[in-house]
Amino acid sequence: MRHAVPAPAIFALLLAIGLGGCSIHQSIGKSTGAFLHPVSGPDFVHIANDHWDRQHHALIYFYRTHSQWAADEIEAPSVYVDGEHYFNIRNDSYTWLEVAPGTRHIIIRRPLLGLEGINDFDLSRIADAQLDVVAGRVYYLRYNELEPPDRSFPDLEADHPLASGQLQRVSRDFAMSEQELMTTQFLESDLLAPNHAAVSIVEANQDIDYERRREALEAAREAEIESLKAAGAYDEAPWYWPFGGGPTRPLESDRQLEALESHYAAILEEREQREEADGGSWWPF
Repeated sequence: MRHAVPAPAIFALLLAIGLGGCSIHQSIGKSTGAFLHPVSGPDFVHIANDHWDRQHHALIYFYRTHSQWAADEIEAPSVYVDGEHYFNIRNDSYTWLEVAPGTRHIIIRRPLLGLEGINDFDLSRIADAQLDVVAGRVYYLRYNELEPPDRSFPDLEADHPLASGQLQRVSRDFAMSEQELMTTQFLESDLLAPNHAAVSIVEANQDIDYERRREALEAAREAEIESLKAAGAYDEAPWYWPFGGGPTRPLESDRQLEALESHYAAILEEREQREEADGGSWWPF
């Protein structure tokens, strides 16, 4: 049975949108469900190995098996990776994303007229899981709100978010079994349900990984300074010269921050070189 969102929650969401300055989760114009727009893309097929960088990246297949619930949906759930909305997954469909190695944060939200939440408040959060991704591997994520897979992924702990619930990680063998991924059709992007899937999102992953790591190291630096102060290994600035003082020995967090900045600079330089190799700017001057 589907539950209606309380009117006060809707009012609070609309009020926050009007106030501005908030992070709004929404898929307005993208959330059309299968009842209004059944999936009609090509039948499932793995993408060719030369269409993604198997040496450095990973591939995630998302698929949703048929259910009457899904077939009757007016709006389909939204799929987010690392905080970015990429597509709304309709009944009997599949798509994929090429991702960077590391921890990818996957959230599925159910929209109401395209609106889904503000900041940490969601009207309905269906799934929230972190997937540790390794270069060269292919991952299969199965979504079904009524029927869980009849066998769980063998390498996941029982309490892992992807080991139970509506979104679960499954093995390749299970995904290829009868009435699973092979019965789905490709989730195309069109006017009624545009999406940004079936692409590489590696650069977006790299950017968010850099931001996360930098924030963590800056917090670690503050903690390291406090620890040095407690140990008497920090010279306070004199009252007449506020720019003096500091730790009496190099900070480990500073070393790691410098390494992070150097690594990210190399990533940006590689992107620039790749863009130039692909043709560079259209501006002839």
